Amino acid sequence: MRRYGSAVLLLLVGGAVLRISLFSELYLRYVQAALRPYLVISGSLLILLGLVAAVRGMRQRDHEEHDDHEEHGEHGEEEEGEEAEHDHGHSHSHSHGGPRIAWLLTLPALALLLFPPPALGSYSASREEAQRAAQGVGTFSALPAGKVLDISVAQYSSRAIYDTGHSLKGRTLRMTGFVTHGSNGTWYLTRLLVTCCAADATISKVEIRGDEADGAPQTDSWVTVTGTWIPKGKLGTDGAWPPVLKAARVKQVKEPADPYDKR
Repeated sequence: MRRYGSAVLLLLVGGAVLRISLFSELYLRYVQAALRPYLVISGSLLILLGLVAAVRGMRQRDHEEHDDHEEHGEHGEEEEGEEAEHDHGHSHSHSHGGPRIAWLLTLPALALLLFPPPALGSYSASREEAQRAAQGVGTFSALPAGKVLDISVAQYSSRAIYDTGHSLKGRTLRMTGFVTHGSNGTWYLTRLLVTCCAADATISKVEIRGDEADGAPQTDSWVTVTGTWIPKGKLGTDGAWPPVLKAARVKQVKEPADPYDKR
């Protein structure tokens, strides 16, 4: 079976990649949507390589069995010669394949296939330092009209910290994210922003205040919060971080298929 180790590993990894990218949207937990075609192509190539490796292993096995049959079918040889040939064949049969411990490499691939890890959440957010958008203080473009404006956590954070035009003032805003907790009962609406993949994720979060914020939801639960902007600190300074929203409504929702934020 050791000769099939590389084939099994390739098939498991390829199957896992296709499972999260071709047959579901789980890949959005790890990379941007634009990378989906590359994942599908990569998974397909791994499957193809695994099948090629399996076929080569089968042909090699048949060839070795044929050689063993010819060796055992010879007559008239001395007993010592037969033993020498047997030892040679025995050592030859064990010279293929790697050490048995190499089979442990299949465990991560099997785990990814059966139990894909969740998207980044509160643990990742708690390890992230307060990171600001790479922009200076200035006037932002006007927000679209509407009674209730849907806005991302990242957009709200940028405008609350940097916008000298105070475009958030007087607007009713609605945002969705997961819950993280601070000290003294403080909780935040949090979202992670990815540029390429989960490895480069950065955090945006908004402190939720008001009567509707009492009784903070459970950590990592997803909520949609509707409310209004509360100015805080001097624009462009650490005192403005994190921005604050006065909640008029907090509604628990399901985790979206794409859990990461947009600028």
